[in-house]
Amino acid sequence: MSEILKEILKSHNLRVTNCRIDVIRYFSDKRGALSLGDLENKFTQYDRVTLYRTLNSFLKFGILHKIPNESGTATYGLCYDTCAPEQHIHNHIHFKCNNCGQIECLEDKETPNVSVPEGYTMEKVNLIVDGICAECA
Repeated sequence: MSEILKEILKSHNLRVTNCRIDVIRYFSDKRGALSLGDLENKFTQYDRVTLYRTLNSFLKFGILHKIPNESGTATYGLCYDTCAPEQHIHNHIHFKCNNCGQIECLEDKETPNVSVPEGYTMEKVNLIVDGICAECA
């Protein structure tokens, strides 16, 4: 697994560091959205700035995408194979469980077509579906 994670970092032109390996492994294992606070709780050996910079590098180079939520706290999800550093493509639904609070990407569920009035320019669509996840049901 470590070799695969190292290759992901290298293929995105990122230096391989212990922090980056730990963070990407945690995202891969959790398979859901995580916040900076989640990372701080998990990785006490790294300071807040290091974790924040890691998240920003992963955003910039197409490893993570930002998932909006109503709390105002930024959460992030893995991009898997859908993104490149030049372009994030996230035409999928995000599901938030009303019981456990977990947010996950439903990669195989595309967002519905959305149109905006003439004169408006759409840049991206964020769709979050609230409900009860399979684990809580």
